[in-house]
Amino acid sequence: MRTPGAQPRTSADRFAALCAAISGALPPRVASVVTPRLVGFCVINGFTFGVDLALITLFRGGYGWPVWLAVSVSYVTAFGLSFTLNRWLNFRSHAPIGRQISWYVAAIVVNYLAIVLGIGAGLTAFGVQYQLSRFAAGACEGVFMYCVLRWVVFAPHREWEA
Repeated sequence: MRTPGAQPRTSADRFAALCAAISGALPPRVASVVTPRLVGFCVINGFTFGVDLALITLFRGGYGWPVWLAVSVSYVTAFGLSFTLNRWLNFRSHAPIGRQISWYVAAIVVNYLAIVLGIGAGLTAFGVQYQLSRFAAGACEGVFMYCVLRWVVFAPHREWEA
């Protein structure tokens, strides 16, 4: 345990301190909802969403891949990066990774089918520009994925598991 006021030692410590400072700077009513973990999730997933958009633009706009393939490859890449960064920096989990990956894969399959393809590709099929469609789907998946990461994948206590 660190001494209060001591400098953070690891990247995860520094990231947690930054997120706590951002959350702590908010008005108390807002800070009670926008916790350091939520701030961390937003920072990490904002970054990985940027990676997702850059890749979909490269694959669709640069290479001419079909939308479904460009979305799929960029999605899997961004979510792998998101899992790694959230586990390491935000939730700082040291639990067995096997179960976490299993829950995470289940969540991203549901997310992919219902939100990315359902909303994202659905809007594209209705004529909405593909980056804008992906942005709309990203807002929906942000809420879903935070809830899944916070209360299922990286939940601190799991008495109901064997």
